[in-house]
Formats: sequence, C-alpha cells, structure tokens
Amino acid sequence: MEKQILFTPYNLSGLQLTNRMVMAPLTRSRSDNDAKVATTLTATYYEQRATAGLIITEGTNVSTKAVGYINVPGIYTAAQVEAWKLVTKAVHDKGGKIFAQLWHVGRLSHPDFHNGDLPHAPSAINPHEKAYTLNGFVDTVTPKAMTVEEIKQTIQDFKNAAANAVVAGFDGVEIHAANGYLFHQFFNNCSNIRTDEYGGSIENKARILFETIEALKEVIDLNRVGVRLNPSMHNFMGIKLDEATIPTFEYIVTRLNDYGMAYIHLTEPFVPVDDVPFAVTKIAKHFRPLFKGTLIINKGFNKDTAIKVLEDGDADLVAFGVPFLANPDLLKRYETNSELNKADPQTFYTPGAKGYIDYPALTV
Repeated sequence: MEKQILFTPYNLSGLQLTNRMVMAPLTRSRSDNDAKVATTLTATYYEQRATAGLIITEGTNVSTKAVGYINVPGIYTAAQVEAWKLVTKAVHDKGGKIFAQLWHVGRLSHPDFHNGDLPHAPSAINPHEKAYTLNGFVDTVTPKAMTVEEIKQTIQDFKNAAANAVVAGFDGVEIHAANGYLFHQFFNNCSNIRTDEYGGSIENKARILFETIEALKEVIDLNRVGVRLNPSMHNFMGIKLDEATIPTFEYIVTRLNDYGMAYIHLTEPFVPVDDVPFAVTKIAKHFRPLFKGTLIINKGFNKDTAIKVLEDGDADLVAFGVPFLANPDLLKRYETNSELNKADPQTFYTPGAKGYIDYPALTV
C-alpha cells in the first residue's frame, strides 16, 4: 500500500525529514535550576520523541531580559550551550532532527524576573494578563518602551542565541514571533504605538523581525531558520485584531519569500474568530498562496485532519503539540491507528519526571 502523505519523507531545504510530523514547541518548565540549563531529563524527553520528522524545542530565552516564566531554559550562556549539546546528541543518535525556538516574551513578564526593573516592550502598554513567577500568578505591569538602542541589543541577543544554537548542535532555529510575545507586540497596533522607525506603518512594525533575520544570516544559513506567526490571535495574551493586523501579516509572509527561510510556522486561531471583524478563520488556506517555501501548520490537528490539510496542499508539514507531549511514539500510534495516551494538564509545567518522561510507549 502507498504510504499516507503524513508518513512520507520531506526535504526541508536540504534537511531530510523522515516524515511530515513536527513536534510543536511546548513550554515544559523543567529547568528548575539556578543556571536555567536543560537537564538530562530534557535530553530524555526529546530523545523519546525523536521519531518526529522535526522537533522544535520549547521556547528558549535569548537573554535575561527575555525571561517571563519560571524554570525555562536559556541559550545565552556557555553552560546553557553545553547542556543543550546533551539534547541535540540524544536526538541525533536516534536519527531525529531538532530546531531551537528562540524566545523573548516582551511585556508578558514581570519585574520579579528583572531585579525590580520593568519588562521591555515596544510601547508602555500593560497587556493586563498574568505572569507566572516564583510567587505564583501575578498581574502584569506597564512595561518600559524600548529605546532604539535596546531594540538593537535585542536583535544582537537573537543573533548570539542563533550562533549558540549552532555550537550546541541544533539543525536550525525558529524565531518565535507569535502568541503575543515580543515580535508579535511590535506587529500589532494594540501593543505598538511608536512613532519612530519601529512603529506606525506596516513596514515599520515588521522592521524588527527583518533586521533580526538579517543579523542571523551572519551566523547561520537562513535555510535553517524558521519563523512562527499567529495572525488571527485575538483577545489572548493581550493581543487584539484590527483592520491593519491581517495586512501586516500578509506583508510579513510575502516578504519572507525573499530570504530563503527554512519555513514559516503558522497557527490556526486559538479560539473561534468567525464573528471577529478583520480575522482570517482558515490560516493555512489564506496564507498558502502567499508563501512559496515550506509551510508548517499547527493547532488542534489529529491524524485525519493533518492528512487532509497536506493532501489539500495548504501545508507541507503539520505540527502536533499535546499529542506529542503525551505520546512519545505518536508516529507509531498514528501509523498503526493505536489509541493515544491522555495528557495530564496538572503536570504540564511542574518540575520532575512525572508527566514529562513517564508517558508509556506502545508495547510490541
């Protein structure tokens, strides 16, 4: 029998993937150590899931200023780089491929993470969300509007993180420009009211992303760099849609064609947006004609819906989050139509092995 498209190999800009299933980035909060390094538990976790065509790691902080959640690993110190080498070796030894997601949360942080200093953001606008600190959930504050110098330093932080990812043995990196975090904050009018070269026009709001890509190409081939976007996110993580939102993302996606990127990683709406003015309800279908390279689509897919979106030509790869979290052998389970483990949300972000590396694989 001919293999179903989900299980067929894929050439990702010269990187040979054994199938079209991507493990989506999932914050797991297991780096409960002062150095904020990945651990042997981290290596085991990703090794168990190495049959994914591609793994994209949890968000990794590119600097101390990028931090907004407890127990998240970084990729800005030598110790962190050495720790990630354990992870990439474990995945590669199993024949897998792995990208590091590079992350800065922007205003979705709290002074508790920054020695009392305000988080950095495009503009001084409180998202009115909750930050998860060592003291539990606390209200976000009005952040500090970044100076141009601070924006340039942040771009340098992403460049350094990408260079560190290469040293750590990653096959590539993903710029996290989605889900209400720093880049997403620059893209949207609700969080960016700047009047300088980083605000106002669509081109200006997207400027930080393209300057970051230009910086990264000095240390890594851009065919090993992906970008994650969430165009129709609304009333979530402080982001609201308006008439400029989708045109901004159309501009970004179209312009990314000029860079020979590894992929764009798009997310379908987190919540229904059928009644939301200015929203796009079907992200893959809308943006597929605009982008000539590899398109990964994410959010709520199962085996059947993944096969359909691939067969329809609306995406090249499909990213699975919680299914991979709870099923280290998700590929095998899908191939054999086996029952899936149920995920335990109580252990998504708790330290230790429980709910992390103890989900059972199929027994032969």
